[in-house]
Amino acid sequence: MSSNHKRLSMGGRIDREQPVDFTFDGRKLAGYRGDTLASALLANGVTLVGRSFKYHRPRGIFSAGPEEPNALVTLGIAGRREPNLPATTLELADGMVAESQNRWPSLAFDLQSANGLLAPFLSAGFYYKTFMGPTRRAWMFYEHFIRKAAGLGRAGTDPDPDRYEVRHAFADVAIIGGGPAGLSAARAAAAAGARVALIEQDFLLGGQLLAEPSDSAAASWLRQTEAELESSETVALMKRTTAFGIYDGNVIGLVEQRDPTDRQPVGEARQTFTMLRARSIVFATGAIERPMVFSNNDRPGVMLASAARTYLNRFAVLPGKKIIVATSNDGAWRTAFDLAAAGAEVTVADLRASLPAALVAEAAQFGVVVRAATHIVDLRGGHAVRRATLNGPDGQSEAACDLVCVSGGWSPTVHLTSHLGIKPAYRDDIGGFVPGAFPADRFGAGSMMGAYSTAGAIEDGHRAGTQAASLCGKSGPAPTPSKLDLGETAAAPLREILPAGRGKAFVDFQMDVTTGDIELAHREGYESVEHLKRYTTLGMGTDQGKTSNFPALAAMATLRNATIPETGATTFRPPYTPVAIGTLAGRAIGHHFKPIRRTPMHDWHMTNGAEMLEVGLWMRPYFYKQSGRDVNEAYVAEMRNARQAAGLMDISTLGKIDVQGPDAAIFLDRIYANGFAKLPVGRARYGVMLRDDGIVFDDGTTTRLAENRFFMTTSTAKAADVLSRLEFLLDTAWPDLRVAVTSVSDEWAAMSVAGPKSRAILSVAFPALDVSDAALAHMGLLESEWQGRALRILRLSYSGERAYEIYVGATAGEQLWSRLLEAGRPFDLKPYGVEALGALRVEKGHVAGPEIDGRTTLDDLGLRRMAGKRTGFVGDVLRRRPAFQAPDRQRLVGLECIEEGKRLRGGAILFLLGEKPYGHGRGRVTSVTFSPERGRYVGLALLAGDVASEGSEIVAVYPMKTETVRARIVSPVFLDPQGERLHG
Repeated sequence: MSSNHKRLSMGGRIDREQPVDFTFDGRKLAGYRGDTLASALLANGVTLVGRSFKYHRPRGIFSAGPEEPNALVTLGIAGRREPNLPATTLELADGMVAESQNRWPSLAFDLQSANGLLAPFLSAGFYYKTFMGPTRRAWMFYEHFIRKAAGLGRAGTDPDPDRYEVRHAFADVAIIGGGPAGLSAARAAAAAGARVALIEQDFLLGGQLLAEPSDSAAASWLRQTEAELESSETVALMKRTTAFGIYDGNVIGLVEQRDPTDRQPVGEARQTFTMLRARSIVFATGAIERPMVFSNNDRPGVMLASAARTYLNRFAVLPGKKIIVATSNDGAWRTAFDLAAAGAEVTVADLRASLPAALVAEAAQFGVVVRAATHIVDLRGGHAVRRATLNGPDGQSEAACDLVCVSGGWSPTVHLTSHLGIKPAYRDDIGGFVPGAFPADRFGAGSMMGAYSTAGAIEDGHRAGTQAASLCGKSGPAPTPSKLDLGETAAAPLREILPAGRGKAFVDFQMDVTTGDIELAHREGYESVEHLKRYTTLGMGTDQGKTSNFPALAAMATLRNATIPETGATTFRPPYTPVAIGTLAGRAIGHHFKPIRRTPMHDWHMTNGAEMLEVGLWMRPYFYKQSGRDVNEAYVAEMRNARQAAGLMDISTLGKIDVQGPDAAIFLDRIYANGFAKLPVGRARYGVMLRDDGIVFDDGTTTRLAENRFFMTTSTAKAADVLSRLEFLLDTAWPDLRVAVTSVSDEWAAMSVAGPKSRAILSVAFPALDVSDAALAHMGLLESEWQGRALRILRLSYSGERAYEIYVGATAGEQLWSRLLEAGRPFDLKPYGVEALGALRVEKGHVAGPEIDGRTTLDDLGLRRMAGKRTGFVGDVLRRRPAFQAPDRQRLVGLECIEEGKRLRGGAILFLLGEKPYGHGRGRVTSVTFSPERGRYVGLALLAGDVASEGSEIVAVYPMKTETVRARIVSPVFLDPQGERLHG
């Protein structure tokens, strides 16, 4: 196990009493509680942590926060494997397993680093140019190799054993950011009496104050303020929580990480997705330091100056001994002084010719070498930086180094404020974009508003917190703003793009975008920042260009000879940092993804050997195990029994809609293609609804219960859609109609008794009722009571046999089901499942979902006679379009397999005999079953009308199983075409 040879012997905010063991690429290493993975790697002297996206160049740790573009790792194993996580944000935990990404066969020796030799062919937009030929289908060849090379980490394929939660929370004031501005805002808002949620992505509060020495005045102020907030009953400190998006109504999307240092209790969520609704929001999101652009500025050992200071003072890690601090502002000098105080040999290369005298004098006290008007031209080194080429007033010179700290100014973090359309506004005095005008219920504070000094940020936060609480009606006495002045001086912005050396000068480290790529985009006319972004992939990585955005804008502004405001800024969209899909899903996975609906007879089905099947939201019996070993054997047995004796089917899942009102008949006449106005009371009618465009929408039966009341049933799949459609038409098309529609699907248990012995069974089950043909004819209704509950019996058939649909109150459903089975035992009544139900309807030629698929018309399905000469119903005009009458339009036909030992399959493509099986063919098979009546497979199909002549042969091709079978075109009604069974 490696030692922490870059760890200082004292200082930092780590707990040296709690050592932590972890592995990186199989190598056992050690750190301490309070480390991040990045700080622990640096402490162990690990400088090479990853490879770049396109060129596979070696990369090291660049930052200390979520802006990290280089140090992306895969964390965990098996089901807990999660790729593309910044090592800079991962709290070190005992037993942590991490590995580097985007390399093969190893991190140190990556064969794809040869891509660097192909750089002239991999410039911006190369995929638009290189892979377009030489033939139109060339992309299909390239795609396989491109997809293998693309991406960074590899996601796991094992099931995730962890649990995720989704919850809702509320606050008067939500404060995003736990730095000095956010802490001050929370203190002020809480004192005013507001309920405060302070959101901080880090596992410690403090923001940039954590980069101050642990024995400093800043550390003392932080401890005092945090203790005050922890003691407040109205403040929720939400550490390890990232605000990834801002949405309408002041809804903030949050992801909270479980404390990885605590052993996970059984059932505790690994991550929690919280939708926080706040009356007002204070943004205190800070600012991100900008890199500097020079040749080979991506080498391991190049680091943001603020990150180096964080690793030194927060984690007690000295990342280098011979250090160059390249800067254009005052802020990076404090990093130089702290590094020098820790024993490093430091040189400051400041771009500015005129330097503050106070800083120069302080540098002399720390032994820091100062070089004014000097910038880095080039770096050398492979897996770690070794030497730098500097250019100053005396010309170029070489300097040995093992760490280069860069600071090109600061960019306020305006991502979240941009999510709802607040355009960033450029401030020339700070050389950066700040949020534009806030709405009344949102406020900004601290460095994200350009207040870069600690004292200014605290004062700004106090103001914002007071105003946010006041907006919520909370105006208690506010405390005096706490004071903390660290003596920071104003930062001068970087105002020019430096000339690069011979090597690549990177602007976007993660996406391998260089200054040369930006120059190429400019030459080719992609000058708009949004075009630049898409053409070069700038800012399209997991970091969303947090460190690259401003340098790229500045480069394009220089090339266009325009100002940065004229060049503009890209649009930031959620999420601010990547969010795991599992976190968004929470517990809504598997059977919890959608609500499961169960019929009143569900428990009976489960107890009596039913294999259940998800049908939409419903759980329905697929088949009954006592009928056969598997579904193929069982459904045929269930079909035979229904044809020869009787079968019982649970149809409670049908949509049931109560239609009432003086104009109910007129309404039904308009929504159905066939008329309902003259339907007698006590009679039912099969009906078909069309969409506005003339396509069939749904079918079902509607029964007239009284003069102004109807009972409508719909297909299981379209129940909600039909109800929504009816309500829409009544609200928008015909608001004058006096009609009310109400779903009663859950009020009724429904079951169907079908088969030649069905009437005899009903006579035994309901001895007091007359179910003779005279009393209950086909399509008739019988209303009564059963054990004190309403009972409806409709004589309807879906199977082609004599059949009855029986409706009773849902709570009595299972009881009546059992009663029917008891009464039907002497008649061999047995339950059957949805597979047998579908097979029975195919034999009878009834259309269902596979045929009513949103593409077929009445004519296509052979239902034209239903409409007859009627007009004025929904879809009537557009169903008559010439295209719908084309001779080659696909029409419903029956198919009968004529090859012994073979079968038809749903989804098979139809071709003429001798025709090459290519493309979409002449039609498709929609539904298939084995027909006991015919002793072979039969099916329904949609076939081009100009070749759909009964008696001719067709070829059904099923590419997924490379099956080809010949079939004969027949009538779609395979059984009892005269309807003698259902009437007899």
